[in-house]
Amino acid sequence: LEPDVVVRRQEALAAARLRMQEELNAQAEKYKEKQRQLEEERRRQKIAMWESMQEGKSYKGNLKLNQQEVESGASASAVPKSKPNKKPLRGGGYNPLSGEGGGTCSWRPGRRGPSAGG
Repeated sequence: LEPDVVVRRQEALAAARLRMQEELNAQAEKYKEKQRQLEEERRRQKIAMWESMQEGKSYKGNLKLNQQEVESGASASAVPKSKPNKKPLRGGGYNPLSGEGGGTCSWRPGRRGPSAGG
């Protein structure tokens, strides 16, 4: 092996490592910036929630409104679906405690005996 070939190979290897390290540092910087932005957004939401609580408003409702605004901004062309009229599952006279209008089952208390725990 010639010494100049070995030296060139080592220099190329060092240059490749340096390039890869720079790319990794750039990716880490982007990730840190994204995390800072997310933390800032969370902080803003907490401040808005605190202010709405101080005003006596429902902060949960305000938070839902903020999320809906974000979603509506993302999908402005979405059409809300209307729910069809649903009939109730049971008739209005159904009362499970009265024993009337229910199914075929009727509840009865168990036998009292000496084997009952106590």
